[in-house]
Amino acid sequence: MESHVIAGGYRDIVLFLATAGVVVPLFRRWKISPILGFLGAGVVLGPYGLGALDERAPWLSYVTISNPDEMAQLAELGVVFLLFMIGLELSWERLRLLRRYVFGLGALQVSLSLAAIAGVGMAFGLSPLAAAAVGAALALSSTAVVMQILTEHRRQHSTAGRATFSVLLFQDLAVAPILVTLAVLARGGGAELSPKMLLAFAPAALGVLILLAFGRLLLRPMLRSVARAKSEEMFMAACLLVVIGSGLVSALTGLSMALGAFIAGLLLAETEYRHEVEVTIEPFKGLLLGLFFVSVGIGLDLSLLAQSPVTIVAMAASMIALNALVIFGLSRLFGLKSREAAEAALLLAGGGEFAFVILSAAMDGGVVDRPIGQSVLVASTLSMMCIPGLAAIGLRLGGRRLAGEGLAAEPAAVIEDPRVLVAGYGRVGKLVGEMLSRHQIPWVAAERDPKLVEAGRLAGEAVFYGDASRPEFLRRCGLERAPALVVTMDSAEGVEAVVGAARLMRADLTIVARARDARQAQRLYELGATDAVPETVEASLQLSEAVLVEIGVPMGLIIASIHERRDEFRKALNRPEALGGRGRRYRRAANI
Repeated sequence: MESHVIAGGYRDIVLFLATAGVVVPLFRRWKISPILGFLGAGVVLGPYGLGALDERAPWLSYVTISNPDEMAQLAELGVVFLLFMIGLELSWERLRLLRRYVFGLGALQVSLSLAAIAGVGMAFGLSPLAAAAVGAALALSSTAVVMQILTEHRRQHSTAGRATFSVLLFQDLAVAPILVTLAVLARGGGAELSPKMLLAFAPAALGVLILLAFGRLLLRPMLRSVARAKSEEMFMAACLLVVIGSGLVSALTGLSMALGAFIAGLLLAETEYRHEVEVTIEPFKGLLLGLFFVSVGIGLDLSLLAQSPVTIVAMAASMIALNALVIFGLSRLFGLKSREAAEAALLLAGGGEFAFVILSAAMDGGVVDRPIGQSVLVASTLSMMCIPGLAAIGLRLGGRRLAGEGLAAEPAAVIEDPRVLVAGYGRVGKLVGEMLSRHQIPWVAAERDPKLVEAGRLAGEAVFYGDASRPEFLRRCGLERAPALVVTMDSAEGVEAVVGAARLMRADLTIVARARDARQAQRLYELGATDAVPETVEASLQLSEAVLVEIGVPMGLIIASIHERRDEFRKALNRPEALGGRGRRYRRAANI
């Protein structure tokens, strides 16, 4: 059969995938954010990079992006998925605990940085609206780059780290109103705000109400129905439908797709499907966000830097200096020490990914002239590429202490911070959870059966739907912070998969696992379980205890003998070679 595949039509996709295959491992080895690599790759592969040399070397066309407009349309989904994930990571509890720093420090930073940058823009001849749009774009930092740096250096729970996170959180919340305002200004032709023009917010408000209403009514039932099918493919399809569908509904009402996805993420943040959705969406977000930054790099006309290097470098340096001064001053005002304030200021001084979104919207709407917007984009990109260097200086200034004053009254963990993670919420897992609650020990459970998850949620317990054998899901449930894991699933293969995955993640974790019999208990010990509890052994010990009590043996002797026998079983199963033939006899006796 004749093939209708046109090889050239896949060239851009192949180039991007090849770039991702080179950039991600290389930059991770160098401990630099891959985002900067994608930006650089976009510049090189774009029309202003190798594409500018096509006439001299035609063969370069094979390693140049040929349809940047088509790629840009697909790349917009990267921002949509990013905002969806930001919405998922938010919660009312997180906002409540950090409210003083989110809505105090964060709100003042955005307002003062926007005003300072806009003032400089107006001094150089920009109109008030254009200056405000540029100020809004350059006042926002890079959530993707900064949070990765904080995580890699384990500084997210330091005083400066929590202050930085709070500011980033408010900046993420501010993106949606900024985009709505730009859309309204563009629709009004850049005119001054008037009562008539304010009516332009009506479709946007209607769109938000539609998303909230349908999200509240349909999202959880839909995911519950898909989860009952027990199909990973269907669950993935449902997650993609939620992200893209909410974005399209938002776009139809005149808002951005990213805002619709953000609202959908917020609605799912408090549900039992949150962590499984995060794990499912994460690979798509990473790949599409990489494509977004490649697209941004493609659109950067670095010839502007060659034409006006002093102007653009001065613009980038001024933006970094203004943001750093504002953040440092506000951080000191909110009680941070000088070193901590300097660390936060340097981390947040550079530009962010949303500058590209905001400036593109402003240029498309006629609020900012395209030549000025392109120059500002180049300056923002330069500042963004400086973030790793600025962060290195800030981390050196801040020191390596994870404890600090100022924010010390705030809890380090603002989502779930369990002391015990329970994998499996059937009859055994539920009883384990009840015993932990009696001793006031915080716990979180993971379960694959949506009916059990729903029952746990109705009882007010922190039960999440998801596959506990996936390391990323365990991480989302707080395993990196929890000192203990209890595996109570009735599937032997499932228990072994969870124990193996958890032990690979943490060598110091206490793992107590349920086993069917002594043979499986031995396998669990080999996989790294701290303790394995065979059901058959425990049942035989309980039967023995009951009959000994009934025939009049003193309770003290019974309890002592039961504990002694349990220890013998445990030693025999854990270190059978140390017990020689006795280990084999114990296993035969316990092979019930």
